[in-house]
Amino acid sequence: MKDRGAFCVHRHRGPGGIGRACHDHFHRPGGGLLGTERAAVRRPGKSSTAKKVTPAEIQGRPISKDALKKISGQVRTWRLDHRIGSTFAQLAKAINPIVGGWMQYYGAFYQTALYSLLARINSYLVRWIRHKYRRLKTVKKALRAYYGATRAYPAMFRHWRWNPSAWRTG
Repeated sequence: MKDRGAFCVHRHRGPGGIGRACHDHFHRPGGGLLGTERAAVRRPGKSSTAKKVTPAEIQGRPISKDALKKISGQVRTWRLDHRIGSTFAQLAKAINPIVGGWMQYYGAFYQTALYSLLARINSYLVRWIRHKYRRLKTVKKALRAYYGATRAYPAMFRHWRWNPSAWRTG
């Protein structure tokens, strides 16, 4: 992994006011490159590429691939969709402290890094609905029931504050 890289600045700040300056090097203690490129509008009709650096990226990666893989494995081991003997409140009581800790630790600066994980947890909840209630076996009916629960009890699961949506599960 590289620990040095070129920091590209706006086009209008390049040599002589035009072009792009990519010669300033920066160093990151953990290795890798800082920031993500995004389009930035300078003036109406003119755009340039700029570097957006978030506080989480300065301190290190918001959540590493290894940590995300470990967390995803833990969520799979819960087997939420197979706990049909439990109620919605019991599921919430079981996973809220754990998911809340992840949200507090990994999502302090960069919430969107956890959105896909939280949506996956929600999809397991939709599957749980499909397995527990026979009349809600179809995906459409289960999603309707799930979104009804998110509107009726928005604070039941801690992660619903950030991401109440679920993947379409088949």
